[in-house]
Amino acid sequence: MLHNRTTSIKQLSITMIGWMLALYTSISLASIESAPTAPKVSNNSEATLSILNREIIHFRTTVLGIEPEERVKRAQRRIEQQLSNTGEHKVSIADMPPGKLIQIDGAGSFYIAPEDADPFQQESLDSVAKQTLERLNLVLKESRESRSLEGMLRAGAYVAIASLLFATLLWLTFRLRRAVVVKTLSFARDKLDGHELIESKLINREHIQSGLRRVLQWFSWLVIFLLTYEWLSYSLSQFPFTRPLGEQLNHYLLNLVGKIGSATIKAIPDLFTAIVIFFLAKIVMQALNALFDRIENGNLEVTWLAADVVSPTRRIVKVAVWLFALTMAYPYLPGSGTEAFKGISVLLGLMISLGASSLIAQAASGLILTYSRIYRQGEFIHVNGHEGTITDLGMFTTRIRNGMGLEITLPNALVLGNVTKNYSRALQGPGFVIDTKVTIGYDTPWRQVEAMLIEAARRTPSILQDPTPKVFQTALSDFYPEYLLICQAAPADPVPRAEVMSLLHANIQDVFNEYNVQIMSPHYLGDPEKEKLVPKEGWFRAPANQKQTEIDGNERNAS
Repeated sequence: MLHNRTTSIKQLSITMIGWMLALYTSISLASIESAPTAPKVSNNSEATLSILNREIIHFRTTVLGIEPEERVKRAQRRIEQQLSNTGEHKVSIADMPPGKLIQIDGAGSFYIAPEDADPFQQESLDSVAKQTLERLNLVLKESRESRSLEGMLRAGAYVAIASLLFATLLWLTFRLRRAVVVKTLSFARDKLDGHELIESKLINREHIQSGLRRVLQWFSWLVIFLLTYEWLSYSLSQFPFTRPLGEQLNHYLLNLVGKIGSATIKAIPDLFTAIVIFFLAKIVMQALNALFDRIENGNLEVTWLAADVVSPTRRIVKVAVWLFALTMAYPYLPGSGTEAFKGISVLLGLMISLGASSLIAQAASGLILTYSRIYRQGEFIHVNGHEGTITDLGMFTTRIRNGMGLEITLPNALVLGNVTKNYSRALQGPGFVIDTKVTIGYDTPWRQVEAMLIEAARRTPSILQDPTPKVFQTALSDFYPEYLLICQAAPADPVPRAEVMSLLHANIQDVFNEYNVQIMSPHYLGDPEKEKLVPKEGWFRAPANQKQTEIDGNERNAS
């Protein structure tokens, strides 16, 4: 039954091919057999003649006005018609100057012109004809094999065995992947238990295990892909019609592996040079880190670098060293001369150029603020209506925490473009300066006001008594003098500063109430009935002390 079915398919194929090619048989034979001694040829676009998915020859010229594409069509029709006949089908070459005529069973199939040989590939007419003969013999052999029931059954058996082996290998791969994942995760879990990085929560155990699982899964899928690729190429190679496709798959994979291996071997010297450059950069950074550590710890003092700017200087030098190393090693990196690397370089350059204006401005401002030492981390500053303690001084932004505990981020360009008040530079040691202003009428002795403000400062726990608080009269306005109390507070944290200010204001109110002095700025439209003067005997009203006031005055004059 199988033999009858194969015979029916063969007869149907022969009938269809015969009907399709019968119309053009006489034209093709007439065109080839009546070729003159010196046919007219002209260069044109080439076309490839393929039979049973195999390339036979490349037509590169026009013969008797027939272009390469039409020559391919006529040759295909003629060969298919010749192969449809029964017999062994012997291929031969006949001289037809100036070219060659390829024949099957003594009948012309197609004509090879001298211009069909590629001189750039050092081809000649004889070599092209010989190669065409070998390819046609292979096609005829595969054609006979495709009509052999025994050959097709043998190919099917080989494919079935290969499929069974492929399924077995897939099953083993999945089983092996499961076992390897379990063993690897168990080993990683044992190694990570009690590790200091895990205990300090710098590394997440789940992330490491998830990463290992994904790597093993990707590797297993790569193995499955290679197995599938080989099974498919082997299966296609068993049948005559699909054998060229299977051979192309094998050829492509082997070429790819060969190119990767060859490129890897060729890249080893350049890669070694790049590794040496990065290794030298690492040694330089280790030496510089040792120098920076000594300066930061106070073991070494240099005039050109202060200890408080060692950290940003270290970052800048590190970036500069590694960028220099990358620039030197770039020509030696594998693939640096490819179009992909060039495209990435252009893309990075475009991105940097588009965002460089603001980025470089902020970075330059950060460098100026750092090395001009306008302020330091931990100092209390006032910038553009914002005040607080500096918590971080970065290259692009400065972070401060105000008295309410809120963190404020200021761009360095904004800080550099505005007036900065540094309350921590007016004192020695830790802490910050606190100042507050009150306005009291002229009918209250100034000595009494100063004494009451100093008393309020002394009652505030966080305000230091050494140096002693001081009071300055900053202005003599029309209705009242202005008194400015300046003192130093010990804490450096921003939240207690708000508490200190609140306690100081509360103590000022208490002291003024104790001595019956109202904190109210007088305003009037006319002269008072009685002059607002303080008699001399009232200059040292309590709690003012004449002797202490004279001592304070002498100290101010001496300073």
